[in-house]
Amino acid sequence: MNIETLRYIQAISRTQSFSAAARAYGVTQPALSNGVARLEEELGVKLFDRSPRGVRPTAHGARLLPLIDNVLGSLDTLAAESQRLARPAAETIRMGVSPLIGADLVAQAFQAARTLERPHDLVLREADLEPLSRDLEAGRLDIILAPAAAGMPTLRHRVIAREPVVVIDPAASGDNDPVELKSAADAAYILGPSTCGLTTFTTELFRDNHLPLHTYPGEAASFRAVDEWAAIGLGAALLPQSKITHEHTSCRPLLQAGEPVEIAYEAVWDCDTPLGADLEELIAALLRATEAPSTVRESAPDRPAE
Repeated sequence: MNIETLRYIQAISRTQSFSAAARAYGVTQPALSNGVARLEEELGVKLFDRSPRGVRPTAHGARLLPLIDNVLGSLDTLAAESQRLARPAAETIRMGVSPLIGADLVAQAFQAARTLERPHDLVLREADLEPLSRDLEAGRLDIILAPAAAGMPTLRHRVIAREPVVVIDPAASGDNDPVELKSAADAAYILGPSTCGLTTFTTELFRDNHLPLHTYPGEAASFRAVDEWAAIGLGAALLPQSKITHEHTSCRPLLQAGEPVEIAYEAVWDCDTPLGADLEELIAALLRATEAPSTVRESAPDRPAE
């Protein structure tokens, strides 16, 4: 059983796309597809179904994919611990954070780093997802905290927190009752640049629910501008609940099939570094912190397919 093919399987599961997984690994799609086909033949079961809506696990795949994640996770932990024993790690952890990551989560990360078996200090850099991803893959950052998004399938991902999303719609004056996504789909939504995790979240939310996304013709520079522009009535907005700073005539919890819509925040890191084992320990400590009653966020299992 080829380990690299198992990583292909994991990447396909996360990206829900053979082509996206192939691009991430720098291989051709036929090479990746052939590797998957050989593994499926070896296992005796089909792992994925393809359709116009994307790639989805089969019933057998849904049973086996978590086992593949566990196997690769154990291998990554083994490699990280070996690296730590062979080369002592630095005393600092370079952490990149998206502007959407709240101060409460950053404070919990600082506390978690200081309570590690080998305490570390955090050196922070705030930026959008695209530059954070580049710096992580180039080794200029050790870990990033950002909205869950597609990409970087060769690295470890773990959802560490979630929070509810609200709809700001000036046209729904005075209405603050929960609203279903389908009922909120007619508004024109203010979006930011493509590197913003919030824009990615909004577009994928509408796409995954087969709803058209109507957009305001301009473009905001940040989620703060989205909040400000919605406040003066330029258009509607989707924002994490904690990022609402202005008074709005209508600010409604967003539902999908009766359940709150939430945005997920995840940690992304590379186990195959001298800091790998320390980062695994940091994430475990951070998850314990986000499970505490004092936090407004909820912990979550490993991130589902992207």
